[in-house]
Amino acid sequence: GSRAVSLSRQVQGTGGSSAVSKCSAAARGYIQDRFLRLLAGRRRRRRAPLIHRGYYIRARAVDHCVQDFLLKTQSLPRTQILSLGAGFDSLYFRLKDMGVLHHTVVYEVDFPDVACQKAILIKGVQELSALVGDTGGEGIGATAFSGDDYKLLGVDLSELSELERTLEEAGLNNEIPTLFIAEVVLTYMETTSRSDALIQWAAERFPRACFLLYEQAQPQDPFGRVMQQHFRQLSTALRSLALYPDCRAQQRRFLAKGWTECSVMDMNEFFTCCIPEDEQQRVQTLEPFDEYEEWHLKCSHYFVLAASKGMEPSWTPLSHSVTVPCHAGPVGVAGSVPAAVCAGLSGVPGLRRYGHRSVLVKPNVIVTTGGFGEEDGQHCRVRSVHLLSRHAGHWGAVCVTQNVPDQRWGERLYHTVSRLSDTLAVVVGGRTSPSSTGLGMLWLRFPETCGASGPGDVAVELVNLQPGAEAAALRWRHSTTEITFKGEQYLFVYGGRSALEPVLGDWHFLHAPELSCTAISVEGPVPESRHSHSACSWEGGVLIAGGLGAAEQPLGSIFLLREFEHGFQWQTIETHPPLVPRYSHTAHVHEGKLLLVGGVWFHASSVPGVTVIDLMTGLCLNYVINVEHLEWPLMLHNHSSVFLPDEKELLVIGGGGNCFSFGTHLNPEPVLLSLSSILTSH
Repeated sequence: GSRAVSLSRQVQGTGGSSAVSKCSAAARGYIQDRFLRLLAGRRRRRRAPLIHRGYYIRARAVDHCVQDFLLKTQSLPRTQILSLGAGFDSLYFRLKDMGVLHHTVVYEVDFPDVACQKAILIKGVQELSALVGDTGGEGIGATAFSGDDYKLLGVDLSELSELERTLEEAGLNNEIPTLFIAEVVLTYMETTSRSDALIQWAAERFPRACFLLYEQAQPQDPFGRVMQQHFRQLSTALRSLALYPDCRAQQRRFLAKGWTECSVMDMNEFFTCCIPEDEQQRVQTLEPFDEYEEWHLKCSHYFVLAASKGMEPSWTPLSHSVTVPCHAGPVGVAGSVPAAVCAGLSGVPGLRRYGHRSVLVKPNVIVTTGGFGEEDGQHCRVRSVHLLSRHAGHWGAVCVTQNVPDQRWGERLYHTVSRLSDTLAVVVGGRTSPSSTGLGMLWLRFPETCGASGPGDVAVELVNLQPGAEAAALRWRHSTTEITFKGEQYLFVYGGRSALEPVLGDWHFLHAPELSCTAISVEGPVPESRHSHSACSWEGGVLIAGGLGAAEQPLGSIFLLREFEHGFQWQTIETHPPLVPRYSHTAHVHEGKLLLVGGVWFHASSVPGVTVIDLMTGLCLNYVINVEHLEWPLMLHNHSSVFLPDEKELLVIGGGGNCFSFGTHLNPEPVLLSLSSILTSH
């Protein structure tokens, strides 16, 4: 009926938009595919680096499995590939051009409209029609285009009997090894029973078969909720996710529907395990890139599955080419931490941002600077300084007037802010765009009366520093921590990244208050280079935890830099169980316990909550955050958090980011995490 027609139109729209994204990724060198632009027609747009990476990993996963199928079956007389919901995919043309279709026929199935459009495109482009060969031409009935080794069929996948009849007429042979490909297709089918029936039909009708599936997973975590909402708004809901929310459920699904072997991995695991190191490095250096959180979250929400039956030798394309720790197992949980919206801050403007810094400058005053978010009704790098102050136990926003000495303050992300006194803080580093050199240092001056009761405005003064310690500051995603050496105060600037170096492992000691670079000897095992780690002052030294390392892999190590003889010494802190590697978290120390808040890790089964590490015993406990009282998804990466020791509460400010192509999510208001139960129960 008309509802089915409109649904098919919406689904077709997703194919067109993905063709444009693939085209853009090819133009930037992510994928080698000269046929994409010929098939995309006039629809061309340059997409963002995050989108390029997303379509790269998708193309790579599908390609990896297809090439493996062709390689394993190359000695057989005949094989066939059946691409379900192929859209404007270039697979046939690439394989034909590479000369690997000696004895393989490719069948493509999509809605009749799509097949028709594609047939017209092929006929109109000499380079495409020449590859199909002289025999290529008009098909009959549901066949939109037909060549010796290429058949393009227009039929609705959910009409199984019609699909079977059309394939039979086009010459599909049930007896020979067949590879089925479904690349983000089955999940759109109107009922899950229809996609299940298709999976079962393929297993029952074809004695020697392989099935390649690429689609979404993990619908219930914050990123998954944003992803689902996006597809619902397009009227193309992801229907499979309700019954098959994760990789294990999809694996059970295929085994239950008649497939004898089935392996599955999410895209973080695929990128780490199935893509050679030199290729990983090539992709990581194609464009200036600084959206690691969104990239890894996208990858944990898509999987590739390879199922087979009757294949000799068996078809297992998803075996690890490198030995790396697998991220599959669930993370042990010791309990939960309740989250609640902070009373009085609901609807306060200016705090929907990420990549900013929020710091307690006095017991009742929090200053927030920089980041990307909402300002004057639009998304941009935020220029305004924001102050919260607490009176009679209630937080409220304070009006700030600020001078802007020059554009260097105007906009910065991933900087640090360190409080030196009640009236003074120092801003170190940060960036504008990822291709820019880092930014230097600034003083933030507050009046003595800042945060005192009364409605008056607070004037915040921004003062550029002399460029003496500039080398230390030209970085972002680093840490700056207050330490003590021989009774004097220093700032310890460590790690991060710069426009030239994707990850830094160096450090600088800046003597306070004039911030001159000072040479102090450091011994012991040097931590691996990292950015997006956490750093906390503890007993005069500094605790460094987690971070993203050289190969864009999260780290699980914890280091303590402590005063030792005539300088400092690095020590490793062992935890048990080992800390789950993570980055983009925040951290605080309270009474000998290190608290890690949020972040990103590769365990797709859950999102990081609060981890408590006892620094005396090394005991490491993970707590999930109970978000039942929040009406929106709480994204705990690129956030800031302020620990309120008297209340044993954490105030989480901002956080979120670009959720792949699903839109930007900014946590709409500050959230209080109550830690009293977990900090007293140890």
